[in-house]
Amino acid sequence: MRLSVFVGVSVDGFLARKDDRLDFLFQKPDVDNGYDDFIATVDSLVIGRGTFEVVRGFKVWPYGKRPVIVLSHTPRRVRVPSGTNCEVMSATPKQVVAHLAKRGVKHIYVDGGKTIQGFLRAGLVQRMIITRVPVLIGEGIPLFGLVPRDVRLKHVKTRTFRNGMVQTEYRVVRR
Repeated sequence: MRLSVFVGVSVDGFLARKDDRLDFLFQKPDVDNGYDDFIATVDSLVIGRGTFEVVRGFKVWPYGKRPVIVLSHTPRRVRVPSGTNCEVMSATPKQVVAHLAKRGVKHIYVDGGKTIQGFLRAGLVQRMIITRVPVLIGEGIPLFGLVPRDVRLKHVKTRTFRNGMVQTEYRVVRR
């Protein structure tokens, strides 16, 4: 099973503003940044509740019919949009991966700041695609929190886009 992160951040490393807004990520949405090709390879998503609440407010549900696991410490309070394939869980990253492995899932997309951090700490992420948007927002929700040890990365490739975004793909090096 493969676990990947595909995320956009400000140049100063923030996923979202302090109030969870993502407006700075969508400066020029007409640029193909590889998301459609990436999501086409994904069998299931694991997303933190905070990010889920933001995405739930989008005009279009971005994950199609793919199964989405929403992680929450208070699962009964999560409202799932009709027409989506969402399951709410309160589980550790390893428990979620075991749950999805039993379903035959081959590729998991991990999304949401705290969720990404937890899966990295558990040593479960193999690939990270990070797109830096050419803006400094000064403060917000950081992509990476504290890690108990170095997380070694191997550079795979870097792409630039006409709107100034820079996308770098890394493979997480196993110890």
